[in-house]
Amino acid sequence: MQEIRCGGCNRLLAKGSAVDLVIKCPRCHTINHVRAMSPDQESQRAPGMEPSRAKSDL
Repeated sequence: MQEIRCGGCNRLLAKGSAVDLVIKCPRCHTINHVRAMSPDQESQRAPGMEPSRAKSDL
């Protein structure tokens, strides 16, 4: 579950996922606009590229 935090004061505003969300922070009154970039962004890698590994995996 993704945390959505205020860009001004870092207060937790919501938990979950959103396609398009505009929310005003009750603490600092900053307008926060959250948009989903891509539904499967993690699975979209450049061809021939492998995920990086930690040294402990080698």
